[in-house]
Amino acid sequence: MIQPLTGKASRSVELATARFNVWEGAVRSSKTVASIIKWMRFVRKGPAGNLIMIGKTERTLKRNVIDPIIAMVGASRAKYLAGAGEFWLYGRRIYVAGANDARSVEKVQGLTLAGAYGDELANWPEELFDMLGTRFSIEGAQFFGTCNPAGPVHWLKSKWLNRAAVWLNHDGALVEGTGEDLIDLHRFSFVLEDNPHLPRAFVDSLRQQYQGLFFKRYILGLWVPAEGAIFDMFDEDTHVVSDLPLITRWISLGVDHGTRNPFHAVLCGLGTDRRLHLVRDWRWDSARKRQQLADVQYSKHLRDWLKTVPVPGTDGLYGVKPERTIVDPSAKAFRVQLHNDGLPSIVADNAVEDGIRTVSSLFSAGLLDVHESCAELIREIQGYSWDDEAAEKGVEKPLKVADHGPDAMRYAVHTTRGVWRSALRHRLHLPD
Repeated sequence: MIQPLTGKASRSVELATARFNVWEGAVRSSKTVASIIKWMRFVRKGPAGNLIMIGKTERTLKRNVIDPIIAMVGASRAKYLAGAGEFWLYGRRIYVAGANDARSVEKVQGLTLAGAYGDELANWPEELFDMLGTRFSIEGAQFFGTCNPAGPVHWLKSKWLNRAAVWLNHDGALVEGTGEDLIDLHRFSFVLEDNPHLPRAFVDSLRQQYQGLFFKRYILGLWVPAEGAIFDMFDEDTHVVSDLPLITRWISLGVDHGTRNPFHAVLCGLGTDRRLHLVRDWRWDSARKRQQLADVQYSKHLRDWLKTVPVPGTDGLYGVKPERTIVDPSAKAFRVQLHNDGLPSIVADNAVEDGIRTVSSLFSAGLLDVHESCAELIREIQGYSWDDEAAEKGVEKPLKVADHGPDAMRYAVHTTRGVWRSALRHRLHLPD
């Protein structure tokens, strides 16, 4: 049920009168609902002409924005036509598009727009946002968009938000921009507490779940740099265990493939305690072993190893069959080899920051641990760090050093979130 807008959310709707209007800040802070309300008003009363809605992907746009709109106004006034790439609202056709790569620029080239809505702006290619801004030639055309914060030198922050003519800031104060390079943009910054309708227990759960970088971004709504250790919430005393419960589902085997670099596989299971466990891992470091293996050899070693994995909570049983074998996207030939050997695999979801966020949330919530036998994985988790030089250029990524175990872990956990999420829902709240 959609609650009535209050406080900053209500105020932002009334202030969203600029050519560009951006709601940004904490998760679950009511920024998306406020932007949706304004967008629906614009669709009804705005100038005639083409309209478009863009998300990171069409799927996330539907989940984050289109589905809530349909829930608000009913199926008689809102209809999503997935195959046609259209969304009809109040009798107006709205084009729908994803912004998943630089080629998405082609989706707006040549369009003359009366209005546009954008979801997850910080995940867009910069070229798409720049191109979209040139399409508003109809008098009264406006843009409305939302995002969670990223780094302070991100293009959206440095080139657009910092130049806002009006800023409703995190404290709720209305600040007028200064300088000669201001643009017709109104910026609305939200913190978690700006949503008064969230239950206190839910808010407390979110605040406990996020730590470090993600606490500052997703709870405080700040555009802060990624510094130091990525999994700074990881504590050997807490997250490394010697005893495991009975595993009810062998969720996945995540594989980071390497020939000259280490090959690392991590086995993830769901326990009777409704927590995820990284039960065992297998690693081949060709530099240490002084021997490189071919894919056919990796496949045999991996399959033989799975037969030797001890089954927790049983009296001496060995051998497991993971429901999914998940391999990094670059290892196409290895996936073919696995298939030929009777071990089908799927391509890992390699959205790095999203995957890091998922794993971080699980560690912070106490819903993921690592068995003590995974010595190399434990070592690499603690050394997994952000690339400072890349961050200075506005790109956030981990250092490509000692990252093979964390990558395999990320593949195993993040790619399967649709499988385990319902079992952990009672204690885990991941943002979209």
